Amino acid sequence: MPRCAHDIVETLTTSPDPGTWDVLQCGRWLHMWRTTEPARRTPRHAYPQEFRLTPADIDYAPEVPAIPSLETR
Repeated sequence: MPRCAHDIVETLTTSPDPGTWDVLQCGRWLHMWRTTEPARRTPRHAYPQEFRLTPADIDYAPEVPAIPSLETR
């Protein structure tokens, strides 16, 4: 996994045209990406250092804000 280097990566779906693309997901923090994305977004060694995450970054990340309820008009 490029961002967090987690060992568990699952294939969620594949293209209807076999071998064209797969959608992968990190087992630690659920980030998803396509195998057709450029190298700077997929292999760890090519991922920009400033965007790589450590387990501590993930464990101590602030909470994601709740989605507000929809307004009705």
